[in-house]
Amino acid sequence: QVQLVESGGGLVQAGGSLRLSCAASGRAVSSSAMGWFRQTPGKEREFVAAISRSGGFTSTVDSVKGRFTISRDNAKNTVYLQMNSLKPEDTAVYYCAADVDVASTWSMPRSRVEYDYWGQGTQVTVSS
Repeated sequence: QVQLVESGGGLVQAGGSLRLSCAASGRAVSSSAMGWFRQTPGKEREFVAAISRSGGFTSTVDSVKGRFTISRDNAKNTVYLQMNSLKPEDTAVYYCAADVDVASTWSMPRSRVEYDYWGQGTQVTVSS
């Protein structure tokens, strides 16, 4: 069992930055690929970024490339999403997810069905 708790969301002006954190407990996530997704009302939860279990491989959706960076600190059981140059269209609830016991060291799942555990989400609001 894994519990994921996101933090770091809030209200920021366009062009600003936020860093989201996802703290895992209950089981070490060093063997898990980790991902960030986001969701706005009436839309499906969409992939934002993923990181392999070692942290050596990352993947981001095209709309955030060059602005968002995913990273992890396995010693702290924490995953981060650094968000720079934020835009109003980045406004959403952001969710952290864990794909436990992933077989490949390089695996970076982009589909939400690959993930086994989810956090409760943190709201990010970007004003224009």
